[in-house]
Order: sequence, then structure tokens, then C-alpha cells
Amino acid sequence: MGRPRKFDEHEVLVAVRQQFNETGYHGTSVEDLSRVTGLSKGSLYGAFGDKDALFRRVFEEYCESSDQSAAARVEGPEEQALDRLRAWLAAPEGCPDRRGCLLAKTTAELAWEDEAIAARSHAAYETLLESCRLLVEQAQRAGHIDPAADPTALGGLVLATHRGLEALLKAGVDTKTLNRIADTAIDSITLNPTRTSA
Repeated sequence: MGRPRKFDEHEVLVAVRQQFNETGYHGTSVEDLSRVTGLSKGSLYGAFGDKDALFRRVFEEYCESSDQSAAARVEGPEEQALDRLRAWLAAPEGCPDRRGCLLAKTTAELAWEDEAIAARSHAAYETLLESCRLLVEQAQRAGHIDPAADPTALGGLVLATHRGLEALLKAGVDTKTLNRIADTAIDSITLNPTRTSA
């Protein structure tokens, strides 16, 4: 009978994900992972497999979390759909995390060389695009967006804006500027460009 683990698996995976997010897959060594988790290489391998297996696990969990968040944004009153899109684009207050999201970083680094990563990245972005499309359709039914507009195209515009804003955030553009861009993007697809709620 093996000895029980003496570490918190969730905390280890969070530390691993943060390290991969900071330095990328190729820029992260097993020594780096051992350092940030406090576990020996043997313990890491025994619990999670090699570096590749560990990366794929945290990447899959990150994508699943992204999928769940996208689904949650669609829930709620249609009258507030435009506000939910606006909130998704809004930059964080205070000191932003300039590492960006693991999905974007991994897509840029690995999708060209790894078919499985490319497929999972594509699926995650399709989920994001679908949630944006559904939110646009809700806003159309609520009378906030032209009902004749193409919801897929407008949803894609919102998603592309989100990705671009993330890149600007990583470059150090200030929150006020980012949110002005976000508001302009949402206002540009709105019939009456005013906030839809107080």
C-alpha cells in the first residue's frame, strides 16, 4: 500500500499553471515546476506524469473552465445580455495580471506544432464564439442590437476585440484606455449606444 500524498493537488496544479503561463511550455523546465511546487521531480512524475502530461492536464482544465465561464455568461435576462458582453470586455481594476490567458499563450506557442493542442484551442475558441453569438441574439431580441445584423459576425467582432484587448493589457496599456476601447466596441453594435442598465 502506497504512502498517502502529503501535498494539496489543487495548489500544485495552480502553481504549475501559473508557471506555464509565465514562461510557456518550451520555456518551462521540470526544475522550474519542482521549484514552484516544492515537489521533487520524482514526486511530480509519480503523481502527474512527465512535463508534457502535466501541461496537457492544466491546459485541459483551463479550457474546461473557459467553456464553463462562456456558458455561464449566456445565462440571465436577455435585457442584460449587452451588459454581460460589456463586462466580459472590461479590463480588471487595480494591478492587472499581464500574463494573459493560458489559452491565448498556448495557441500562439504550440498550435502550429501540436495537432491535439490546436484542436483543443480551436474548440475553446468556438465555444467562446458561440457564447458571444448567443449573447448578441439575446440583445437583438431585447431591442438593443439591430435584429437584421449577423449575430455570428458581431459575436466574432466581440471575441476578436477581447483577444486584442488582452494583448494590449499584456503590453501595459492602462485600464482606462482599455475600457474606453471596450465601451466603443460595444456601443458600435448597439442601436442606442447608452448603458442598458444603471
